Amino acid sequence: MTTDLQAKKFGFLFTWFDQNGDGWLTRDDFEKMAGMFTGLAAEDDEKTKTAMQQSFMHWWGLLLESGQGTSGEKIGHPEFLRIMSTSVIAPENFQNAVGRIAEGMVAALDRDGNGSLSQKEFVRMYDVVGVPPSTSTEWFKRLDRDSSGGLSCAEFRQAIVEFYLSADPNAPGNWLLGSMDVFK
Repeated sequence: MTTDLQAKKFGFLFTWFDQNGDGWLTRDDFEKMAGMFTGLAAEDDEKTKTAMQQSFMHWWGLLLESGQGTSGEKIGHPEFLRIMSTSVIAPENFQNAVGRIAEGMVAALDRDGNGSLSQKEFVRMYDVVGVPPSTSTEWFKRLDRDSSGGLSCAEFRQAIVEFYLSADPNAPGNWLLGSMDVFK
């Protein structure tokens, strides 16, 4: 069962994914999101690009499979919230839909290959969706639990899990997509 906080976070996610702002999610929206994030990978890193592309399309496939009463191949806001809580965050689907995208992001952004994301690498991820560096820098500080100046793969993964699965309003992972004020 989805908590009120999760529903708010999923609603915010819907807005991020709705690339043309028409109130519907379509395959095109998911392809655009995939394109933005695969563009972060090194030009010759086909493995990471392919993995992220496949993960975004897997997520879209889950939405379509679980959709009921939608208009063609469109998913509206209420339907998205229902499918997120019943299918996408289900243990059997979460890793393939969300976890692989997170792993792909780390692989694409970790340009120095040290296994963690520097603040600069993290900020670069949000640059593609138009988040100002001053804003994403604040998010980075909230997610850097050990104040090491880098987000380890484990810290990034924990933030992803908390954003999608935690009902705790104080979980640092809630800052993955911005200020908690958005979710109040």
